[in-house]
Amino acid sequence: MKFKDFEVGMVVTHPPVVVTREEMLEFARVYDPQFFHVDQAAAEQSRWGGLIGSGWLTCGIAMRMICDVALKDSESFGSPGLERLRWPKPVRPGDSLRLEATVDSKRVSSSRSDLGILRWTWRMFNQDDDLVLELEATNMFDLGDQSEAE
Repeated sequence: MKFKDFEVGMVVTHPPVVVTREEMLEFARVYDPQFFHVDQAAAEQSRWGGLIGSGWLTCGIAMRMICDVALKDSESFGSPGLERLRWPKPVRPGDSLRLEATVDSKRVSSSRSDLGILRWTWRMFNQDDDLVLELEATNMFDLGDQSEAE
């Protein structure tokens, strides 16, 4: 999507993808090797009652989804950061995750007419419609000629 295509209030969606046990384990072994992400037996004895996916894997899946449906071939060139990152429920092996991203605001920078700023809230849900991820993201877009942004 191009910056000009985003509208405040619009919801960008990605259809469900299934998270496999192998994907969860591979990610956790490399990036987040806490026992409840990598050790089935120990995780079963924990408060989680089994393996759960790293929240950082969940963020990575959301990023891939938003790239596929909105940022690929856009003028987006990065993000200054996130706000209010939450993982209200854990992701489990076999969960089917879908993404909804709601555009909260869109503006051209007051100091740089070639910079578009988009703020949006990403929410990821599992197959039971439980919220498993919520974050507020800001993306920056290279507008070049301001007339293209309107």
